[in-house]
Amino acid sequence: VLYLAIMNKILLINGPNLQLLGTREPEKYGTVTLQAIEELVRLEVIKEGYEFEAFQSNHEGELLDKIGQSLTNNVAGILMNPAAYGHTSIALRDAIAGVALPTVEVHLTNIYSREAFRHTSVTAPVCVGIIAGFGVDSYLLAVKALVSHLKKEKK
Repeated sequence: VLYLAIMNKILLINGPNLQLLGTREPEKYGTVTLQAIEELVRLEVIKEGYEFEAFQSNHEGELLDKIGQSLTNNVAGILMNPAAYGHTSIALRDAIAGVALPTVEVHLTNIYSREAFRHTSVTAPVCVGIIAGFGVDSYLLAVKALVSHLKKEKK
């Protein structure tokens, strides 16, 4: 008997150095920890009727593996803060394109008001959208945007 998996999970992926949130450059990134952000996102995702999984790594290969596994892990969509990899990782871009799951890129800071090298995101073109510059609210806005996109896709 063949069972079709119900794609009902939202996966939150956080890239390098985000485990340092709360203490890392608080004037830029605030004082909220990654664990607190994950909990806020989890509550919002569950409220929207989805399961939730969070993953953080400083290692590009682990991020790639997690994205690839999403196809067999009931993931409906991805929220991703690629951090610095968003500006440099063609491999991350290709993984997102390869799984073809709706992905919203998230950044705490406004990448366009920072150093010139941050003005280009190589991952954004394969995402359904990007939300940046609203601190922790960027994550919550990204949940709303992804859920809205998923609902439109179902129609």
